[in-house]
Amino acid sequence: MVIDSFTEKDTFEAGKKIGERAQPGDVYVLTGDLGAGKTMLSQGVAAGLGIQDCVSSPTFTIVQIYEDGRLPFYHFDVYRIGDIEEMEEIGYQEYFYSDGVTLIEWGELVEEILPEAYYKITIEKNPERGFEYRRILLEGSGLPTGEGR
Repeated sequence: MVIDSFTEKDTFEAGKKIGERAQPGDVYVLTGDLGAGKTMLSQGVAAGLGIQDCVSSPTFTIVQIYEDGRLPFYHFDVYRIGDIEEMEEIGYQEYFYSDGVTLIEWGELVEEILPEAYYKITIEKNPERGFEYRRILLEGSGLPTGEGR
């Protein structure tokens, strides 16, 4: 699925729709350049899950846990992860294989430990379409054919 976003609000709303449709155990890998809108989309996912807390990128804490929505939300930012052992120390399996929703910013950096089935969200800028324009691509990896929501 491709979503054209022309404003930050569009990016937030795209995330919100993803959060509203999220099911227990869903894992989302979020990729995009610095400043592409990953945190804005993450805030939308949280809103779609009914989370009222202020959601910010967990760059220095690696994972933020939000439990006040319809499902627990585990928000990872693995940009500063040096190696996979750091993820093991955090106990990533507890989150990746839970009944909550896991979103991993920069998830391509820990690809070898991702579950077999996950959703990949790619945010791309295109200055030719405008400074605020973002192309948001949502695709499933390891999901049965036709299972995309």
